[in-house]
Amino acid sequence: MSDPVPFRPSDAAAWVTAPHGESTKYRRGVLGVATGSDRYPGAAVLGTDAAVHTGVGMVRYVGPSRATEHVLSRRPEVVSGVGRVQTWLVGSGIAADSLDELDQATAEAFRHASGRPGSGDGVPVVVDAGAIPLVGLGPLAVLTPHAGEAAQLLGEPRDAVEADPAAAALRAARQTGSVVLLKGEHTHVVTPDGDVRLVASSATPWLATAGAGDALGGVLGALVATRQGAAEAAGASLSPSDLAHLAATAAVVHGLAARRASGGGPFPVTALVERLPGVVRDLVVDGDAG
Repeated sequence: MSDPVPFRPSDAAAWVTAPHGESTKYRRGVLGVATGSDRYPGAAVLGTDAAVHTGVGMVRYVGPSRATEHVLSRRPEVVSGVGRVQTWLVGSGIAADSLDELDQATAEAFRHASGRPGSGDGVPVVVDAGAIPLVGLGPLAVLTPHAGEAAQLLGEPRDAVEADPAAAALRAARQTGSVVLLKGEHTHVVTPDGDVRLVASSATPWLATAGAGDALGGVLGALVATRQGAAEAAGASLSPSDLAHLAATAAVVHGLAARRASGGGPFPVTALVERLPGVVRDLVVDGDAG
């Protein structure tokens, strides 16, 4: 099998959807977010904040009251409650083994994200690895595990995943039937059929910090929602290959924002979020941001 293809900022530029004169907040993409919990409200704040800074028409947040209060305090433009969305982001900051363990609002959002009968959805869904048992998977799902979560999913030692992350990502994609973004020093993205195998290496080691994955989820959710909104306006839909390229784009945007926030040293994830608009702008206007 061929080696993964490097995915660079110039490649990512083609997958960032810029607004135009006929854009509305609905055509621009609506992202539904079901993340965070009463115990971990920060995951919801970081994910929604990253999505807004990446550029999306609207973010709808669904979660418990404490997390909702934190989200709306940070980002008052976010809309609270379930409604029509073009993409879901679920799972960050949630620790549960079944839907019954979730608060009612989050469980309802997960049902919508799964595209289950009667939900009226069936749109792309970005799934943090902890939520994999709680959400219906398939070709419209993008899973975002780190090495430990991938090892748990595959039922094998973490060392085996870290020894060959490209192969581990492919195994996980084939097992779940979903696109997999395996986080690490080099982020590997794979489609279930293995036809698309990409690797992004734009990040800095300083990015290994709490909250980084929450922000990545927000970036990816926003990129998918804006692309899905444009596709729907054109009467089209996204394929697993499209989702894989968008996932690699998210890794690049996230990594470049981290490098700018770092300047060679440590930084809070909130500083990464503040750098996202500049990275997106450079990709749209200049076609690169390296």
